[in-house]
Amino acid sequence: MAVITSEQVKELRAKTNAGMMDCKRALEETGGDMEKAIDLLRKKGLATSMKRAGKVAKEGTVQAYIHGGGRIGVLVEINCETDFAAKSDAFQEFAKNIAMQIAATSPLGITPEDIPQEIVERERAIYESQAKESGKPAQVLGKIIEGKMRKFFEESALLEQDFIRDPDKKVKDYLNELIAQIGEKVVIRRFVRFQLGEDL
Repeated sequence: MAVITSEQVKELRAKTNAGMMDCKRALEETGGDMEKAIDLLRKKGLATSMKRAGKVAKEGTVQAYIHGGGRIGVLVEINCETDFAAKSDAFQEFAKNIAMQIAATSPLGITPEDIPQEIVERERAIYESQAKESGKPAQVLGKIIEGKMRKFFEESALLEQDFIRDPDKKVKDYLNELIAQIGEKVVIRRFVRFQLGEDL
């Protein structure tokens, strides 16, 4: 078994916010590999939080974000289980980043299921028309359409979007990291986005 130093434990704790003993055990289980230990702690944190999925998340925050000198405004409600978690730096930072994400990307819903059906059907009809005009064989048209719909949801559903501050992960991955870190159920409940002059 690898010898784990207190410096390694402190480093892992700083990176994950997990307990000292949890950090020590994770490092022991992964032979002192920092990246593997981080992954292990995240998985354990997520496993714990999934057990809490039935819990009610009624604490949290309503975060406001104004961009472009008052040209774009966002309000987003994000819930967790306890007031203690809601006041944590990690939760507050998450709320600010999600409000900025909404301002930047203008999602149509939180999940693909939240996007109004008439918008989804309109997009699908456009892609079907484009696919037919492409002259490609009938057997590949379905795959082309599904690929375009997948891309549409990745751009239009908040949780499916690339996270603007780290495009290597999705917003849902960022959410899962927060859940693992604070050990509570976290829900992006609703949002509204205003853009100056929109719909005039």
